[in-house]
Amino acid sequence: MSDAPIENLLGHYLKDRRARLDPAAFGYSQARRRTAGLRREEVALRANISPTWYTWLEQGRGGAPSADVLERIAAALMLTDVEREHLFLLGLGHPPDARYRKGEGVTPRLQRVLDALEPSPALIRTATWDVVAWNRAVAAMLTDYGALPPGQRNILRSIFLDPRSRAAQYDWESVARFVLGAFRVDAARAGASAEVAPLIEELCLLSPDFERMWGDYDVRGHGEGTKHLKHPILGPITVEYSAFAVDGRPDLSMIVYNPVTAEDGARIQALIDARGAEEGA
Repeated sequence: MSDAPIENLLGHYLKDRRARLDPAAFGYSQARRRTAGLRREEVALRANISPTWYTWLEQGRGGAPSADVLERIAAALMLTDVEREHLFLLGLGHPPDARYRKGEGVTPRLQRVLDALEPSPALIRTATWDVVAWNRAVAAMLTDYGALPPGQRNILRSIFLDPRSRAAQYDWESVARFVLGAFRVDAARAGASAEVAPLIEELCLLSPDFERMWGDYDVRGHGEGTKHLKHPILGPITVEYSAFAVDGRPDLSMIVYNPVTAEDGARIQALIDARGAEEGA
């Protein structure tokens, strides 16, 4: 099957993105322009590639570009992460390699989504498993991240360094191995190995269990499952968890823990209300 249709789609996409750019914003003259946007040679200059090669790309000639060329074109056209991914899908048939960038937290709208999920605990974590947002049910049932300094709000820290987190698990060893294996996959997928290196080094020093398990190189998936907890106030409780991608934020995932019964949901809500009354007293 010919790959010409894909190349033509790539060319149309490049033309469209090029036409959306304001020449004046890049210091180019507006004079003698027959069409809107940058000229082909101006994009090529910004991308440090041959004007002839860029012209061929727009015309669907010359074969598939390399990932390096697409990266430079994406930068030249000022593409967003979503637009960059689409460029790679059109040009190479697959998304670009992972490129981790530290997030800036969550929007108020996303926080309201978490709040609306109560009594189900729900949180937002980064690819390095730092918790950046949570609802009141998380603080009541899992960990009160608001009581921790921002630099300490990490799920691995909680599992391996917080005695309360260990006490809440029926089989702490299995839970810790599962969390560590899923963390390893997420960090590698996001291209964040360098970013998590200081955390790994610190946890190896502070937790012999972490050092032992980290050396086993286990990897796990973390899509959905069931979690059994020994809550210090509510006693035994079971929740089903599901992980969701946050659209437009490849650095974030949402984890929702749904009570398996209406009775457990009512117990969690009562605990949330009691904590709220104590804090408001």
